[in-house]
Amino acid sequence: MAAPLSDSDKRKQISVRGIAGLGDVSEVRKSFNRHLHFTLVKDRNVSTPRDYYFALAHTVRDHLVGRWIRTQQYYYEKDPKRIYYLSLEFYMGRTLQNTMLNLGLQHACDEAIYQLGLDMEELEEIEEDAGLGNGGLGRLAACFLDSMATLGLAAYGYGIRYEFGIFNQRIINGWQVEEADDWLRYGNPWEKARPEYMLPVHFYGKVEHTSEGAKWVDTQIVLAMPYDTPVPGYKNNTVNTMRLWSAKAPNEFDLQEFNVGDYIQAVLDRNLAENISRVLYPNDNFFEGKELRLKQEYFVVAATLQDIIRRFKSSKFGCRDPVRTCFDTFPDKVAIQLNDTHPALAIPELMRIFVDVEGMEWDKAWDVTKRTCAYTNHTVLPEALERWPVHLFEKLLPRHLEIIYAINQKHLDEVAAMYPGDMDRLRRMSIIEEGDCKRINMAHLCVIGSHAVNGVARIHSEIVKNSVFKDFYENEPHKFQNKTNGITPRRWLMLCNPGLADIIAEKIGEDFVTDLSQLKKLLDFVDDESFVHDIAKVKQENKLKFSAYLEKEYKIKINPASLFDVQVKRIHEYKRQILNCLHVITLYNRIKKDPSKIFVPRTVMIGGKAAPGYHMAKMIIKLFTSVANIVNNDPVVGDRLKVIYLENYRVSLAEKVIPASDLSQQISTAGTEASGTGNMKFMLNGALTIGTMDGANVEMAEEAGDDNLFIFGMRVEDVEALDKKGYNAQDYYDRIPELREAIDQIKDGRFSPREPDMFKDVVNMLMHHDRFKVFADYEDYIKCQARVDQLYMNLREWTKKVIKNIACSGKFSSDRTISEYATEIWGVEPSAVKIPPPNIPRE
Repeated sequence: MAAPLSDSDKRKQISVRGIAGLGDVSEVRKSFNRHLHFTLVKDRNVSTPRDYYFALAHTVRDHLVGRWIRTQQYYYEKDPKRIYYLSLEFYMGRTLQNTMLNLGLQHACDEAIYQLGLDMEELEEIEEDAGLGNGGLGRLAACFLDSMATLGLAAYGYGIRYEFGIFNQRIINGWQVEEADDWLRYGNPWEKARPEYMLPVHFYGKVEHTSEGAKWVDTQIVLAMPYDTPVPGYKNNTVNTMRLWSAKAPNEFDLQEFNVGDYIQAVLDRNLAENISRVLYPNDNFFEGKELRLKQEYFVVAATLQDIIRRFKSSKFGCRDPVRTCFDTFPDKVAIQLNDTHPALAIPELMRIFVDVEGMEWDKAWDVTKRTCAYTNHTVLPEALERWPVHLFEKLLPRHLEIIYAINQKHLDEVAAMYPGDMDRLRRMSIIEEGDCKRINMAHLCVIGSHAVNGVARIHSEIVKNSVFKDFYENEPHKFQNKTNGITPRRWLMLCNPGLADIIAEKIGEDFVTDLSQLKKLLDFVDDESFVHDIAKVKQENKLKFSAYLEKEYKIKINPASLFDVQVKRIHEYKRQILNCLHVITLYNRIKKDPSKIFVPRTVMIGGKAAPGYHMAKMIIKLFTSVANIVNNDPVVGDRLKVIYLENYRVSLAEKVIPASDLSQQISTAGTEASGTGNMKFMLNGALTIGTMDGANVEMAEEAGDDNLFIFGMRVEDVEALDKKGYNAQDYYDRIPELREAIDQIKDGRFSPREPDMFKDVVNMLMHHDRFKVFADYEDYIKCQARVDQLYMNLREWTKKVIKNIACSGKFSSDRTISEYATEIWGVEPSAVKIPPPNIPRE
């Protein structure tokens, strides 16, 4: 097969998205050279590739800044309702290419860099991922920021500027090893420190009740320093802000120590305060009740709410004097969206500010708070729900504990009035959970303190209403909504798959970039032979390119004609990477039994990080890498089956692997994956899905038609029925010979000959403690995979299904999701107004 075209070769071919004007190109070159020589002060004559990256980043940033300032001026003058998206995670990935794309600068920069004799792809690879998130929740927040800017909403993302993001994963001898992600080591050209907006955050202390009300005194102060990152919309000159807080110790930190002469210790102890923003907790769908984590949650909320209230009070640009002193209009001007329960403390903190600081009476403050806040639920797994010990609150946030008790008392009084004598219901609906260790249920606080509660896919929102928050739903059904997640088509099609974006644009024009429902028009071309050929060709080019990447990174030769079968996501028992692994073992056994038989060649890839303390997830990685080691080195197998663990899966790696994938594995136990967004990225990029009826898979099947996905396994009601009956893994083990053979091989050390007992914990879990019922879906999954093979042998029919999937993926744009949040939760309308660019004078 021909070698894949490099991106610079592709760039030289005429793109349907236009050629850069010569003026733009020379302007970019001038700016690049200026930054190279004057911004990057150097004591050497030779520039490094990193210097070139920074020069380009500064060049692109120059185009952002004018639009950024103008956007903020526009908001101050128009004074629209502002949306505040509070999230402990923003998984942004890289910024350079995304910014060039959204500003319409990509071609000019490409051409200028080419003329300068540099390689654009090489420069892009230098940028560190901003990995300030664990997985779906943090990446969703990033997609939402892109959509909010593209839809012209006055929106702000608020979070923490972690010094160390999600750890870098190394695979050493098949085991995951974590390394610190020092992503700020070389500086970050995309952020701007704003010390003038630094704010104090209080911890510890005690509460005094005086005639003027409650006072929180003797607190420890930590300063919150904001760093702003511009978030450009797509070609509309809107540039919104993501503001991330960094913890700083005040200069008078622990002067008592200084006064007894231990000045050195006092300075060293500043670290204790600054640790708050040091590192992202690396847990996905798992609650870790550590004091430092609670500090992080309060830190982001306390700093953000001060900022929100400052902005509410002073409405004109550059004006710091309060203009508004009455809070009646607060919910008309401010919407706060809580991304999961992590920022739940916004509710009691807003109450504290209104009641203790602003002197509002309780009922009014509660009404304003509820009308301002809305809560998104992201999980139904019990181990993921935040339940904080009361004694921790008592020490760290004593006033908030009092406020939560008061909120709970009023809430329980209302419930008791509605359901007299139903003590069981009161216990179930309380924010405070009694027991050996009294706990605060943060999800209950969020539901009670918000005017809207939403799940993130239709099936998930139904589970939220019918089981997780059943009592609350019966009480206030009007609060509960569904907002199916989405992904931004800018990053997840235009940026990562320009070849596919181009041939789509040739057929239906470019409007799909901001209105993804336009992809429906592709259904007219399902039987167009040349279009079918073009789609298959783009996929093959992407596969060739990714094969070359794998060969370079892993020194393993891939058959690019094989079916690229991919499962990339966090490693978790509920996501059932182990079911995928059992399929690999089954395929391996079949090839070994009948080597002369024709097999559809496959390259199976799994990638993802395991939380450092999650033993079973780490064992799953070790099992998969051990199986890979045996399969890849068996001469009988050859290139019919290759198994690869994709190390250090992150946003920038997702951008490479997703466009090259043929098959996307979304195989969680029905009722456990709230939505999934990886599933949507694969669908948009022309991979077919093998999956259970879980999360957004249900709606994907509805959009594209069941027969255009490979659906298998139990439905939610089947899982519930099996729970009632009792799941017994032994029954399946006894009944299914191929399953029994695979489990016996794992147990007997077939894949760990030097340590035959290595996987005994995995086998023991599968046989006796498997909450996610892997064996119950095994048989149907294996049969479904055979249907995949069958279809893959007919490239034309396979590609027609691919086209149908792409054509029907429009619903899964985050633009659609954000439009629904805007109109149905925040009470604002998306705006198509294009702010004039900085070079055009304002009227």
